[in-house]
Amino acid sequence: MKALVIYYSRTGTTRKVAEMIAKELKADILEIVSTQNRDGILALMRSGFEAFSKRLPPIKDIKADFSKYDRILLGTPVWVGTMASPVRTFLTRYKNKFPDVPIAFFCTMGGNVSKAFKQMADVLEKEPRTTFALTTKEVVSDDYLAKLKNFANEIMALKTRVE
Repeated sequence: MKALVIYYSRTGTTRKVAEMIAKELKADILEIVSTQNRDGILALMRSGFEAFSKRLPPIKDIKADFSKYDRILLGTPVWVGTMASPVRTFLTRYKNKFPDVPIAFFCTMGGNVSKAFKQMADVLEKEPRTTFALTTKEVVSDDYLAKLKNFANEIMALKTRVE
């Protein structure tokens, strides 16, 4: 099994989860990098507005060969009940480069995953085979490792090619 974990993280919470998933799966990891400053209260408000209004902010180009992988996991923080705007940009830009392999979504959130996974599937035009959501509180307290292991086991059990 060759897996790729792709994620965006503004505060480091989603990064922490992505790194743990990658470690558990012995997967490669790829960060989506925003080219905009996301620090501070004004940037936080702009980020929420972008997510809510489905804007596509600039991100750094990604030079990855997705065809090398037989499983791809996509991670996002939840902003205003939806995926982070840099993730929307990534999915819009690279969705046609994804091979026909199982896709899984994961997120970190303050409260409710709401529409994030559905919107990710709509933009990617592929349904995830499995999903995984953690609250920020769970991640900060490291009270998620058993859940993460179960998620990793689900990923490993997926058939390689989508049927």
